[in-house]
Amino acid sequence: MPVVEVDPDELRELAGAGDKSDAELKEDLFSLGLEFEGETDDGGFELEFAPDRLDRLSVEGIARSLRYQYGHDRGVYVPETNDAEWAIEVDESVPDERPYVTGAVVRGLDLDESRLESLIQLQEKLHATMGRGRAKGAIGVHDLAMLKGRRAGDESGGTDGTGAANATDATKTITYRGVAPDGDRFVPLDDDAERTPAEVLETHPTGDEYADLVGGLDRYPAIYDDIGLFSFPPVINGTRTEVDEGSRDLLVEMTGTDQWTIDRMLAIVCYALDARGGRIEEVDVRYGDRQLRRPDLSTSRKRVAHDRIERTLGIDVPGTEVVDLLERAGLDAAPADGGKRDRGVPEDAPDPDAPDDVALEAVPSRTDGPDTALGGTDPASGDATGGDATQPSTDGELIYEVEIPPYRVDVLHPADVVDDVGRAYGFNDLEPTYPNVSTVGGRHASSRLEDAARDALVGLGFEDLLNFHMTNEAELFDRMGLAPRDDALGASAPPTITEPYSEAYTVVRTWALPSLLMVLENNTHRAYPQDLAEIGLVAGVDPEEPTGVEEHRSVAGALARTDASYEDAKARLQALADAFGASLSTPPTTHPSFIDGRAAEVVLDGESVGVVGELHPKVLVEHDLELPVAAFEFRLDGLR
Repeated sequence: MPVVEVDPDELRELAGAGDKSDAELKEDLFSLGLEFEGETDDGGFELEFAPDRLDRLSVEGIARSLRYQYGHDRGVYVPETNDAEWAIEVDESVPDERPYVTGAVVRGLDLDESRLESLIQLQEKLHATMGRGRAKGAIGVHDLAMLKGRRAGDESGGTDGTGAANATDATKTITYRGVAPDGDRFVPLDDDAERTPAEVLETHPTGDEYADLVGGLDRYPAIYDDIGLFSFPPVINGTRTEVDEGSRDLLVEMTGTDQWTIDRMLAIVCYALDARGGRIEEVDVRYGDRQLRRPDLSTSRKRVAHDRIERTLGIDVPGTEVVDLLERAGLDAAPADGGKRDRGVPEDAPDPDAPDDVALEAVPSRTDGPDTALGGTDPASGDATGGDATQPSTDGELIYEVEIPPYRVDVLHPADVVDDVGRAYGFNDLEPTYPNVSTVGGRHASSRLEDAARDALVGLGFEDLLNFHMTNEAELFDRMGLAPRDDALGASAPPTITEPYSEAYTVVRTWALPSLLMVLENNTHRAYPQDLAEIGLVAGVDPEEPTGVEEHRSVAGALARTDASYEDAKARLQALADAFGASLSTPPTTHPSFIDGRAAEVVLDGESVGVVGELHPKVLVEHDLELPVAAFEFRLDGLR
C-alpha cells in the first residue's frame, strides 16, 4: 500500500483540529482508512492509504476529509475559477502516442518549504498511481512569472490550420507540439547545460529513468512559450520555469494518453492548491477540432436506493440522516424523480431531467412503515405532490441522486456511495448480524451443475478446455462472419476493457465458440479427429444490470473431423440433454457462422438457449481449417 508523509501540526492547522493530541489524531485518521505506519526523523506521520482514495495523497486532501469528519465542512465544495488569460494550443505535430493536454493557472500562493514539499509529494504520488509511472499522465508545475505568452498563430507555435490566429490579442498562449529528438535545446532541471531531448534521455538521470516512455518516438512531446522549449513531458521540466519558495503564480500542465485521466489528476492538484489559498484560473485548451475550458471541476451523479444502503450496512436510518451522512462525507444528495426509481433504470444511470435542487423533509426509515418514501399523491386531492417527503412513492422505493465532486475518482458505482455512508455513520457503530440458521458448507447448485456437465462432456468424448474469456472484436465477430448487431447467438455489444495491456484482449467474449476455433487453428499440426468442449464465462452489455454487464456460463462444443456433420453434433447434444433429463428440440434457424440449412436452434424444456450446426466454409477458411467442423453452443442454465 502507498504511504504519504504529513506534518501533524500542519494537518491539525488545515483540519481545524488544534485541540487534538497525536493519539486522537491517529484514531481519527484510522477511521478514515489511513493507518499510522510510523514517524519520520523530523516527527512526520507516515500514513498508509487505500489506493482508491487518491484525493488523500497530500496533507491538504487528508485535512479536507478530516474537516468533513469533524463537521467543519459539509456537502460538495467546488472552487470558484477566474476567466482564462492563458491558452494551450495543441499543434498537429504532437505525437499520436501522447495526444492530450490539460492545464490550469493558480495565483496568489504563499509557498514555504513545507507547502512546496507537499506539492512535490502530491505530484510524485499521482505520477505513481493514476499516472501509471507517468505513462498515462504526467504533471508539470511551472513558475508563471517566468513564462512569456504569445499570440496564437505566431511562427513559433501552432495555428488553426489556416495560418490565422485563433485567440485574441489579450490571450497568452503556449504550444504543445512535437520536437525532433535532436531539435531545440533547453536546460533541464538539476543541470546547467543546454541539451536536446535526445541528449536528456542519454545523459540526465531523470531522462534515463523515463526514456522508455518516449525513446521510440519519431518526435517527442514538448511545450513551448514565446521564448522557446520549457517542458519535455513526461520526462522533465526546464530550469527556466522551476518553482521555488518565491513563486506566487503557477502554471500546472499535464499531458497523457487520455483526457479523462489527466483532467481528474488536475482536479486533485487544483483542490490541494485551493486549500492553500490559491485562486484557480481557467485555461483554454485548443485542439484542431475543438476547444476545452480547463480545469474541469464539474460534478458527476450517481443513484443509490435507500433500501440498498440499509441492507448493505444492516441499519435502519431515516432519509434525512442519510442525506446528512452523505453531506458529512463531502457529497450532496437529494431524492431523485420525487423519490422513486424508474423501472428498468440502473441505480447509477444519469438523470438528465433531474432538478437541480429538491426539498427534503423528514424521510422515514423502513421501520416507520412499508410504503414510506418521497413523492406520491396528495391524500385529499389525489394530485401529485411534487416530491413531498411526507408522502410515499407509488412503488415504495426511495432513490437518492448523489452529487460527486471531481476529485473523488474512486466513486464509480452505487456501492462506493454506500461505503461513504458507512464511514460517516461510523464502521465501529455498525453491529454485525448473523443468520439465525445453521449452514453446512458445500458447492453451490450452479457449481455442481457445471461440474456435472463437464463430466458428461468428457464422457461423450470431448476434451475439456478452459480458455481465456477476454479476446478482441476481430476474433469475436469478424472472423466468425458475425456482426454485433446481428440477431444471432453471440451478437451483442461486448464489455470493453478500458485499459487493455494487449490489443489481443480488448473485450470480454460474448460467446465461447470463437475460443474453440482459435484452439483448432493453433492445433492444425495435431492429428484429427479433435473433439473440443468448454464451459466458460460469456458476457454482454446490459444497462439494466447494476454493473451494466450481464454474464452467464456457456457450453460450447466443436467436432473437427472428416465426417463431422450436423447430425453428429446434434447426437452429442441429445445425449447431453438426456443426461440431465432435459427435453431437446432443434427447429431450423439461420446463423452467420453456420451453413444455411445445416443449423438449428437449441431449445431445452421449451426455452431457446443456443445454436447447433455445421460451421460455414468461410469461417473454416478464416481459421485455416481444411476439414468440416460441426459445433454447438448453449447457456448452461438451460440444463437446470
